[in-house]
Amino acid sequence: MDETDFTRTEYDDRLARIRRAMNAAGLEVLILSDPSNMAWATGYDGWSFYVHQAVVIGPDGPPLWWGRSMDAAGAKRTVWMDHAAIHGYDDTYVQNPAKHPMETLAALIAQQVWGGGRIGVEMDNYYYSAKAHAVLAEKLSLVDATGLVNWQRAVKSASEIARLRRAARIVEAMHRRIEEVAEPGLPKHRLVAEILHSG
Repeated sequence: MDETDFTRTEYDDRLARIRRAMNAAGLEVLILSDPSNMAWATGYDGWSFYVHQAVVIGPDGPPLWWGRSMDAAGAKRTVWMDHAAIHGYDDTYVQNPAKHPMETLAALIAQQVWGGGRIGVEMDNYYYSAKAHAVLAEKLSLVDATGLVNWQRAVKSASEIARLRRAARIVEAMHRRIEEVAEPGLPKHRLVAEILHSG
């Protein structure tokens, strides 16, 4: 993690907020598949949502990152958890009609002895397919928890507000530079270069 990352205290607070919401909803475990929610809870930053991946939040301890093994390297570089919390499935599960990655997620949850209670999933999420749900539902008691983490994200912390203000200053500087240099006939690549230089 670099100096612009959020602190561990920030992530601990987010996790506590998520667990309070889980308790209110009667959930033992929460499976996040929305990339924004995964990033908010763990810091994971990877362009890997084209394959099945998730963050699993249990009743205690750190969250678990789960995804394709080749993407675990990115998880190790971006999440706040120790490497022991990162779990990957091998490529034989990718686009294989004979087996599905969610089988390995169900097994991971069972290994944590978390599989007996109600488990929340983000059913109305682009990256959580009908097949993924069907495979998980064979082993786990699933309930819809769409929006649970999104509502926790709605109230911004002081660190988040500072980051938003910093981003606003960057955008303002970009717009000032566009106003200064934009003119008819200016090649797009030159305008983009000026924009990137101003940031």
